[in-house]
Amino acid sequence: MDGPTDDDLGEDDGWQAPPRVVAKPGEFAPLHIGPLVVDPPVVLAPMAGITNAPFRQLCRSFSAGRCLYVSEMITARAFVEGNAKTLKLASFGPDETGRRSIQLYGTHEGALGEAARILVHEWGVEHIDMNFGCPVRKVTAAGGGSAIPLRPKLMARIVRAVVKGAAHVPVTIKFRKGIDDQLLTFLDAGRVGEQEGARSLALHARTAAQLYSGRADWNAITELKQAIHTIPVLGNGDIFEPWDALQMMRQTGCDGVVVGRGCLGRPWLFGDIVAAFDGKEPPPQPDLGAVKATMREHARLLCAFFGEHHGMTQLRKFTGWYLKGFPGAKRQLGALHMVKTMAEFEELLLPLSDHTPYPLASLRARRCKSGRAQDQVALPEGFLDARDDDICLADPMEMDGG
Repeated sequence: MDGPTDDDLGEDDGWQAPPRVVAKPGEFAPLHIGPLVVDPPVVLAPMAGITNAPFRQLCRSFSAGRCLYVSEMITARAFVEGNAKTLKLASFGPDETGRRSIQLYGTHEGALGEAARILVHEWGVEHIDMNFGCPVRKVTAAGGGSAIPLRPKLMARIVRAVVKGAAHVPVTIKFRKGIDDQLLTFLDAGRVGEQEGARSLALHARTAAQLYSGRADWNAITELKQAIHTIPVLGNGDIFEPWDALQMMRQTGCDGVVVGRGCLGRPWLFGDIVAAFDGKEPPPQPDLGAVKATMREHARLLCAFFGEHHGMTQLRKFTGWYLKGFPGAKRQLGALHMVKTMAEFEELLLPLSDHTPYPLASLRARRCKSGRAQDQVALPEGFLDARDDDICLADPMEMDGG
């Protein structure tokens, strides 16, 4: 997955910028997820292929570790069976103490419950998030991800198993509005989570059919918050600047925000958000010299974690996000997307002028995913005819590792 080009900036659909007003003293309460206290109430979204230990460390470095940083998704069965790739992705850096947070995926309660038990009692994990929002075709076609909330009894079994396996460690769930505008499941998903012992809920306010297109429907976050009374509700979708995070909480009444695509190529966004929640003006956006320094640090962390070959392969997709909108950067992207060594990487950065100011127009640029929606979300044959069923289906994702 290579970085995007400079031609796919965010769509202009009547969106109005939120007010640039920092938080007032006491305006926003800390987020309580069981025994975890997150202040300000900001969470890094789990993103496959993105939120590994090096990226989490980079985000923490800009925000004094004050947010909650969730790992990328791992599959429960592959973890229990000791898949090497999965075990690597599930690992934590030496600085991740007190808030080891991981997202768990699966459709079979046995594997999920056992994975939760191992993560808590053997790996020292302090927070487990569950993925009920993945819209990827091969996942929903097997009855996983965004498809699971279509069957509330199945979802309840799965959440119950993980809560039991996690024992004293808080379990949270993340989900979408539903399959499409005709099959909305977020209120049912929220109630299941609340009833089965989840300690908070996070709503990505798009449907599976939308993928990452259009605007997130923050009104759905308001509706979920009004329906849930005993645990926190977090909102996710379209947080690209600190003002978006503040506005989401002011507008919806949610208890916290989950930051996803907005931090891709901009890990300092967490520092900007922390400043705004602290009542301070965020610092100016970095010039190209500072961005290059961040890229070098990211490359160093990836190589230390994965080894140079795999680390540089991982870095490739980030290069377009870091350099998005900078004049002249586009000429370097082809080579950066094929970079193999740190030395080659350093050489490719040299022609880019350090003093180039940050292109503010790219702050809200589309990142990571295309802007296209799905015409139809793939579901197993007959899945909608038995929504009261609680039977797990075979899911190929659980055998792939990762």
